[in-house]
Amino acid sequence: MARIYRLNLLPEPEKASIYRLLVPGKIYSLFEIDAETGQNKQGELVVRYEYAPGTVEASVEVKAHPDDLDQIFYIEVGDSNDLLQLYWHYIQINDIRMPRINIDLTPEGKSRWLYWETRNIPEELRALEAGLAPGQFRPGLRLIDDLNHCLDRFCNALGLVSIMMEALFYNTAIMFERNGFRYLKGEKMMQRINKEFQPGGRLYNLLDDSPFRRKSFYNTVRGRSWAIHDGILNDLADPEIGSWTPPKMYRMVGMYHNINSCPEGCW
Repeated sequence: MARIYRLNLLPEPEKASIYRLLVPGKIYSLFEIDAETGQNKQGELVVRYEYAPGTVEASVEVKAHPDDLDQIFYIEVGDSNDLLQLYWHYIQINDIRMPRINIDLTPEGKSRWLYWETRNIPEELRALEAGLAPGQFRPGLRLIDDLNHCLDRFCNALGLVSIMMEALFYNTAIMFERNGFRYLKGEKMMQRINKEFQPGGRLYNLLDDSPFRRKSFYNTVRGRSWAIHDGILNDLADPEIGSWTPPKMYRMVGMYHNINSCPEGCW
């Protein structure tokens, strides 16, 4: 029987204690949240679980205060077709102490999840200048290594042997490469992107010093990601690359692979 499905059938306290393994301990200490009760210093419940019986997915959300717009931490996991594999659907880690940049909203203030084909260029420019990567509206908390260990603990508790996920952006693919994941699908695309960003390559030649395609971006992970987000792969029109397709990545529980498709690139 699928592991998440089976876990969601357990009594509330028991399954909550297992899903709690997914949250890095530093989240609790940094924001003064009681891991056992899920309450902040004011006694407000700020850790929320969604894991209805009969479902094959679950999520854990941590906020500083219940009415905050943004989560400090949000993770969504589920069963995959392989009954011994965890499907890691989504992760969001935000330093809510830092200013928010509204890249996830349209210029009119509507959620871009409902208007995914639009971009908020002024806010994206603010994000770029603030040192953020595509998809970030606040800096993260540099907890990916801690999160990896949390995923291992959770999988060990359930008898799962591997973890699969999709990297939504180029920078997230490189980040997870550098944290032990390898490619199930998309490695050739990543290698070709690296090759074409080298001086003299076709992507390098498309860098025209416009805001999202600065020449200096050729050898930085964040810069390449902004250029790809800006559509540079579409302009390349290379059938071997196509448009950006989120790579599928995986690692075995407790194992960290050594894949690097951007060997000379700094962040």
